[in-house]
Amino acid sequence: MDSKSLPSLVLCVAFTFGAAPLHAQQSPAANPLDNVPEKMPADIPYGAPITLERAEAAIAAAVIEAKKRDWKLNVAVVDSGGNLVAFQRMDGAQLASIQISEHKARAAATYRRETKAFETGIQSGATYLITLDGLIASRGGIPLIEAGKLVGAIGCSGGTGSQDEVVCTAGAATVK
Repeated sequence: MDSKSLPSLVLCVAFTFGAAPLHAQQSPAANPLDNVPEKMPADIPYGAPITLERAEAAIAAAVIEAKKRDWKLNVAVVDSGGNLVAFQRMDGAQLASIQISEHKARAAATYRRETKAFETGIQSGATYLITLDGLIASRGGIPLIEAGKLVGAIGCSGGTGSQDEVVCTAGAATVK
Protein backbone atom coordinates (compact mmCIF):
# COMPACT_ATOMS: atom_id res chain seq x y z
CA MET A 1 0.00 0.00 0.00
CA ASP A 2 1.37 3.37 -0.91
CA SER A 3 1.32 6.46 1.32
CA LYS A 4 -1.30 8.18 -0.87
CA SER A 5 -4.02 5.58 -0.16
CA LEU A 6 -3.44 5.44 3.64
CA PRO A 7 -5.50 8.59 4.48
CA SER A 8 -8.40 7.22 2.40
CA LEU A 9 -8.23 3.89 4.23
CA VAL A 10 -8.22 5.59 7.66
CA LEU A 11 -11.24 7.70 6.69
CA CYS A 12 -13.09 4.65 5.38
CA VAL A 13 -12.42 2.69 8.59
CA ALA A 14 -13.49 5.65 10.75
CA PHE A 15 -16.83 5.96 8.98
CA THR A 16 -17.35 2.20 8.99
CA PHE A 17 -17.01 2.04 12.77
CA GLY A 18 -19.09 5.13 13.47
CA ALA A 19 -16.32 7.59 14.13
CA ALA A 20 -16.44 10.90 12.38
CA PRO A 21 -13.44 13.03 11.55
CA LEU A 22 -12.47 15.30 14.42
CA HIS A 23 -13.46 18.47 12.60
CA ALA A 24 -17.03 17.11 12.08
CA GLN A 25 -17.73 16.26 15.73
CA GLN A 26 -20.16 18.53 17.54
CA SER A 27 -20.56 19.04 21.24
CA PRO A 28 -23.69 17.38 22.65
CA ALA A 29 -26.80 19.47 23.19
CA ALA A 30 -27.37 20.76 26.70
CA ASN A 31 -29.40 18.35 28.81
CA PRO A 32 -32.40 20.19 30.32
CA LEU A 33 -32.23 17.81 33.30
CA ASP A 34 -28.87 19.38 34.23
CA ASN A 35 -30.70 22.59 35.17
CA VAL A 36 -30.61 23.13 38.94
CA PRO A 37 -33.76 24.97 40.08
CA GLU A 38 -33.49 27.45 42.93
CA LYS A 39 -36.50 25.94 44.74
CA MET A 40 -37.82 22.41 45.12
CA PRO A 41 -40.58 21.64 42.63
CA ALA A 42 -43.94 20.66 44.15
CA ASP A 43 -42.65 21.40 47.65
CA ILE A 44 -46.07 21.24 49.26
CA PRO A 45 -45.97 20.30 52.95
CA TYR A 46 -48.08 17.39 54.10
CA GLY A 47 -51.10 18.20 56.21
CA ALA A 48 -53.45 16.15 58.33
CA PRO A 49 -55.11 13.38 56.29
CA ILE A 50 -58.43 14.25 54.67
CA THR A 51 -61.45 13.08 56.65
CA LEU A 52 -63.97 10.61 55.32
CA GLU A 53 -66.63 13.34 55.27
CA ARG A 54 -64.47 15.65 53.11
CA ALA A 55 -63.44 12.77 50.83
CA GLU A 56 -67.07 11.82 50.27
CA ALA A 57 -67.93 15.46 49.49
CA ALA A 58 -65.17 15.57 46.86
CA ILE A 59 -66.45 12.35 45.33
CA ALA A 60 -70.04 13.64 45.35
CA ALA A 61 -68.99 16.78 43.45
CA ALA A 62 -67.04 14.68 40.93
CA VAL A 63 -69.99 12.33 40.40
CA ILE A 64 -72.39 15.25 39.90
CA GLU A 65 -70.07 16.59 37.18
CA ALA A 66 -69.79 13.17 35.54
CA LYS A 67 -73.57 12.62 35.60
CA LYS A 68 -74.16 16.07 34.13
CA ARG A 69 -72.07 14.96 31.13
CA ASP A 70 -73.38 11.36 31.05
CA TRP A 71 -69.92 9.94 31.79
CA LYS A 72 -69.58 6.74 33.82
CA LEU A 73 -66.46 6.97 35.97
CA ASN A 74 -64.70 5.58 39.01
CA VAL A 75 -63.61 8.12 41.62
CA ALA A 76 -61.11 7.52 44.43
CA VAL A 77 -59.83 9.78 47.21
CA VAL A 78 -56.68 8.98 49.17
CA ASP A 79 -55.21 10.70 52.20
CA SER A 80 -51.89 12.55 52.36
CA GLY A 81 -50.08 9.21 52.71
CA GLY A 82 -51.74 7.72 49.61
CA ASN A 83 -54.10 5.45 51.57
CA LEU A 84 -57.60 4.95 50.20
CA VAL A 85 -60.21 6.93 52.16
CA ALA A 86 -63.27 6.70 49.89
CA PHE A 87 -64.22 5.31 46.51
CA GLN A 88 -67.27 5.27 44.26
CA ARG A 89 -67.89 3.33 41.08
CA MET A 90 -70.70 4.81 39.03
CA ASP A 91 -73.16 2.37 37.47
CA GLY A 92 -71.71 1.06 34.22
CA ALA A 93 -68.19 2.41 34.84
CA GLN A 94 -65.39 0.37 33.34
CA LEU A 95 -64.11 -2.26 35.78
CA ALA A 96 -60.44 -1.84 34.82
CA SER A 97 -60.71 1.81 35.85
CA ILE A 98 -61.31 0.97 39.50
CA GLN A 99 -57.60 0.36 40.08
CA ILE A 100 -56.60 3.14 37.70
CA SER A 101 -58.59 5.77 39.62
CA GLU A 102 -56.89 4.70 42.84
CA HIS A 103 -53.50 4.68 41.13
CA LYS A 104 -54.01 8.23 39.83
CA ALA A 105 -55.02 9.48 43.28
CA ARG A 106 -52.10 7.70 44.95
CA ALA A 107 -49.56 9.07 42.43
CA ALA A 108 -50.93 12.63 42.80
CA ALA A 109 -50.58 12.41 46.59
CA THR A 110 -47.20 10.69 46.58
CA TYR A 111 -45.57 13.02 44.07
CA ARG A 112 -47.55 16.10 45.22
CA ARG A 113 -48.55 17.12 41.69
CA GLU A 114 -51.20 16.44 39.09
CA THR A 115 -50.68 13.28 37.09
CA LYS A 116 -51.04 15.44 33.99
CA ALA A 117 -47.47 16.61 34.70
CA PHE A 118 -46.21 13.07 34.11
CA GLU A 119 -48.27 12.68 30.94
CA THR A 120 -46.81 15.94 29.63
CA GLY A 121 -43.30 14.89 30.64
CA ILE A 122 -43.48 11.55 28.86
CA GLN A 123 -44.92 13.18 25.74
CA SER A 124 -42.08 15.71 25.67
CA GLY A 125 -39.43 13.00 25.89
CA ALA A 126 -38.67 12.78 29.60
CA THR A 127 -38.57 8.99 29.44
CA TYR A 128 -36.73 8.76 32.79
CA LEU A 129 -40.20 9.22 34.33
CA ILE A 130 -41.12 5.62 33.49
CA THR A 131 -38.48 4.49 35.99
CA LEU A 132 -40.27 6.06 38.97
CA ASP A 133 -42.23 3.73 41.25
CA GLY A 134 -45.96 4.26 41.45
CA LEU A 135 -46.09 6.74 38.60
CA ILE A 136 -48.99 6.96 36.15
CA ALA A 137 -48.62 9.21 33.13
CA SER A 138 -52.29 9.91 32.55
CA ARG A 139 -54.27 12.96 33.60
CA GLY A 140 -57.06 12.58 36.13
CA GLY A 141 -55.14 12.62 39.42
CA ILE A 142 -55.14 15.87 41.39
CA PRO A 143 -53.67 16.68 44.82
CA LEU A 144 -56.09 18.06 47.39
CA ILE A 145 -54.56 21.14 48.99
CA GLU A 146 -56.04 22.84 52.04
CA ALA A 147 -54.43 25.91 53.61
CA GLY A 148 -51.30 25.27 51.55
CA LYS A 149 -50.91 21.66 52.76
CA LEU A 150 -51.52 18.39 50.99
CA VAL A 151 -54.37 16.54 52.69
CA GLY A 152 -54.96 13.92 49.99
CA ALA A 153 -55.66 13.48 46.31
CA ILE A 154 -58.52 12.55 44.01
CA GLY A 155 -58.28 10.22 41.03
CA CYS A 156 -60.84 9.61 38.29
CA SER A 157 -60.83 7.00 35.55
CA GLY A 158 -63.15 5.50 33.00
CA GLY A 159 -63.27 8.17 30.31
CA THR A 160 -60.56 9.81 28.26
CA GLY A 161 -57.81 11.49 30.23
CA SER A 162 -59.35 14.90 29.58
CA GLN A 163 -62.78 13.68 30.77
CA ASP A 164 -61.21 12.21 33.90
CA GLU A 165 -59.44 15.51 34.53
CA VAL A 166 -62.63 17.59 34.22
CA VAL A 167 -64.42 15.42 36.77
CA CYS A 168 -61.43 15.37 39.13
CA THR A 169 -61.18 19.15 38.97
CA ALA A 170 -64.81 19.43 40.12
CA GLY A 171 -64.09 17.13 43.05
CA ALA A 172 -60.84 18.89 43.98
CA ALA A 173 -62.64 22.24 44.03
CA THR A 174 -64.49 21.17 47.19
CA VAL A 175 -61.23 21.21 49.14
CA LYS A 176 -59.82 24.71 49.67
